[in-house]
Amino acid sequence: MSQKISDFVRSSCELLALGEPTHKEPGFAAVRNELFVELVARGFRSIALETDRVAALAVDEFVRGGHGTLDEVMRTGFSHDFGELAGNRELVVWLRDYNTGRSTEDQVGFHGFDAAMETMSAPSPRTYLEFARDYLELDFDIAGPAGSDERWSRSEAVLDAKVSPGETPEAERLRAMADDMLTLLYTRAPERIAATSLAEWRRAAIHLTAGLGLLRYHRQAAAPTEDGVRWNSLAASRDALMAQNLLDIRSIEARRGPTLVYSHNLHLRRNTSIMEMGQMELVWSGAGAIVGSLLGEHYGVILGSLGRSDGLELAEPEPGTFEHPLQDRFGTWGLIPAAELEPGHTRTDATLEQGYFPLDAETVNAADTILHLSVGRASTTVS
Repeated sequence: MSQKISDFVRSSCELLALGEPTHKEPGFAAVRNELFVELVARGFRSIALETDRVAALAVDEFVRGGHGTLDEVMRTGFSHDFGELAGNRELVVWLRDYNTGRSTEDQVGFHGFDAAMETMSAPSPRTYLEFARDYLELDFDIAGPAGSDERWSRSEAVLDAKVSPGETPEAERLRAMADDMLTLLYTRAPERIAATSLAEWRRAAIHLTAGLGLLRYHRQAAAPTEDGVRWNSLAASRDALMAQNLLDIRSIEARRGPTLVYSHNLHLRRNTSIMEMGQMELVWSGAGAIVGSLLGEHYGVILGSLGRSDGLELAEPEPGTFEHPLQDRFGTWGLIPAAELEPGHTRTDATLEQGYFPLDAETVNAADTILHLSVGRASTTVS
């Protein structure tokens, strides 16, 4: 056991996953920030968070010395309300300070690898497709077939397949235009990069990828299947986009150094992700399972574990659980090889409101290392 992350990173690792078992315990982001400083010192040059990749472009520009204010970039540069988290604010401040005065190649980059997809809603693809259209200087009418943004973003569009616009003739027209633009983006790459820049070409590609991902997501939402199958397809579609984004991020960052990716355990584990949702059990291949199968030893996995959190009203783990012996080993937090964990059973005291996914045999088997936070830092009771 150790608090030095370098003791757990293989020399071959290019993409290091650091997972948290709940989004509601801020202690994990605080530890992440501490560990990332160490990783940067040993050559890591980018970090990717579970937030909208398009929105995160503004954060990357800011931490590299761009204009604007911290408050503005925290408000507009994150999805899923992650800009409100103190740990993310502290990370952005540190990145901007670190990058000041450094060459572009030596600066630490910031990425999102998700899309603005909530469990209950997803936005219209219109603005993303229009960005790519304008970059390619085309005259495609996207606003017409897209219609109002609200028809896509309302919860009913995801919750009720009959209401979703994802299988309408208009959506099919958008998919055809998006596919045409993707082809044009590559066939015209030499002239467009010469006229703009490689960075602007990549910005257009990121927008177009997001638009295509949203079209796929809405198409799955419109599938006339039973809810369990439909929700499973939605989860799989989102994680497939996450994996695609992570692989693209690595292609961009490969020459500069490894990347740390921070997200929920379910998105990063090497094996199949499993989640209870009401009466449904969802089972799908998460981004980690996809990327891990493609990158092999170049993908490393550290998954998070939580002992007690007064703010979440999560009590001490009972004897026999995976978390219990870790409480005795770590005063605050620590890292331990997953293979050294004692056999145990899954704790049953966690509630849906806490958002905590306890350690189980599948999670332990999906990790190289376990990060255990003995005492959480959440300050208020979750309502």
